[in-house]
Amino acid sequence: MPSSINPDIAGLRALSHPVRLRMLGLLRTEGPATATTLAARLDLNTGATSYHLRQLAQHGFIEEDTERGNARDRWWRAAHDSTRTDVRTREDGGEDVEAYLMTVAQLYGDRLRAAVAEMAFLPEPWRAVGTLSDWEVRLTPARADALVQELVRLIESAEESEDPDAAPFAINLNAFVRPGQAWGEE
Repeated sequence: MPSSINPDIAGLRALSHPVRLRMLGLLRTEGPATATTLAARLDLNTGATSYHLRQLAQHGFIEEDTERGNARDRWWRAAHDSTRTDVRTREDGGEDVEAYLMTVAQLYGDRLRAAVAEMAFLPEPWRAVGTLSDWEVRLTPARADALVQELVRLIESAEESEDPDAAPFAINLNAFVRPGQAWGEE
């Protein structure tokens, strides 16, 4: 089972910076890197990159990869495969949780736009794979929670393939009450 971290409020505050969230994502998907490599990838200077890496390390999201590098080049790697945030049970840090979720939404949107822009250039077998679909169903809170948990279980049960035709396949699960509801009005 992949490892995950469920950050405290201070950790969520650290992740609410878009650069840090992107760095963590890169270290998870592309593997260990130096501050110089990440700076070039993210179009930042190495000083800012090093600062953000230290913040991620301080909260346990990344760790130094001591098997690589030397005294001059410090390599970093993700400490976990995923970040889990159960905002449903959080009674503390409302503004910090919201800032983190807004950053996640921004990065999901950026990634989705990039995927759509690249669709025409995908190899033929990949062009028909995936979906940008949406559904709207009327559910109780209990049924909505059960549905989300079942979708998560299904996604987590997918086995990774070592086939040469396999590629990283991103799945973002977004499930929420339709915005703009008039709660309590008759």
